Amino acid sequence: MKTLTTTAHLETDTTSRVSLFGPTSGDEGFVSLRVEGEFVELSLIARPGTADALRALARAAEEAAAALDQIAKTTPDGDA
Repeated sequence: MKTLTTTAHLETDTTSRVSLFGPTSGDEGFVSLRVEGEFVELSLIARPGTADALRALARAAEEAAAALDQIAKTTPDGDA
């Protein structure tokens, strides 16, 4: 992975989108996973052979969501 560190807050109106860019004569194709908010757009480009990295990211996102659910259950107003 090429490295870039940045911070952005996910908000309730954050959207995500997957786009497939099929193979061409000089390229094997790729998938773009975009996460978009009001002020930032993150685009992850995944080429064939990197599906396991995306699956690991999905597992980490599920873990983070479960942690947020737990926080919401333990706060008096249900909001983290």
